[in-house]
Amino acid sequence: MTEPTERIAKRIARAGIASRRDAEKLITAGNVTVNGARIDSPALNVSATDRISVNGKTLPEAAPTRLWRYHKPTGLVTTARDEKGRKTVFDTLPAELGRVMSVGRLDLNSEGLLLLTNDGELKRRLELPTTGWLRKYRVRVKGVVDDASLEKLRRGIKVDGEAFRPMSVAFDQQRGANAWLTIGLREGKNREIRRALSTIGLDVNRLLRVSYGPFQLLDLAHGDVVEVPARVIREQVGGDRVKPHPKPGR
Repeated sequence: MTEPTERIAKRIARAGIASRRDAEKLITAGNVTVNGARIDSPALNVSATDRISVNGKTLPEAAPTRLWRYHKPTGLVTTARDEKGRKTVFDTLPAELGRVMSVGRLDLNSEGLLLLTNDGELKRRLELPTTGWLRKYRVRVKGVVDDASLEKLRRGIKVDGEAFRPMSVAFDQQRGANAWLTIGLREGKNREIRRALSTIGLDVNRLLRVSYGPFQLLDLAHGDVVEVPARVIREQVGGDRVKPHPKPGR
């Protein structure tokens, strides 16, 4: 019987070392060996018995896939390290989570639901535009909202030469100088909501992500992190390595 194989970048991602894309960069940079031989191309399939090292360290056995919901506060950047020395999301997480990666990003002044995982392959799957999952945001803007302006966002808008796909936009309420909107995106680009609303004369002064596909922020308090049950991951995403974990991180 032939031993099952998979692409080496996928194997590295499943071990939680890096995303598949970053794993490919490690390979082309010459930082990966297979059975003692250095490789420089990700076009290689490996089996469970192959010995893989990344940056001189043996690749750990892939841990069961885990996923967490985290309520990101404002004032934190969503990177492992920040060149300006600002505090990151990962500086504040409980140590027992181990090494995790964020699914997408929220910028410094945005808050709300951020998904975290220990599995680079799951991260990639959840971030793919083809997944088609809607990301919903509650947005407070300064200014008076009119539906004609919002319709531009619903049809799709171009900002500084960059085309943004149509958004779902609902006007919720006007409160004095501010208004609340609910906006849905299926593919988020850098500061997309802020840039799009600025183009129609509205300045964002609060942006809160309330859902990412089927995963909801609900009543999760600022800074709290709660593990998504393995059963829910299997139902919503699938995955043969998703198994119950005895102590959900919190």
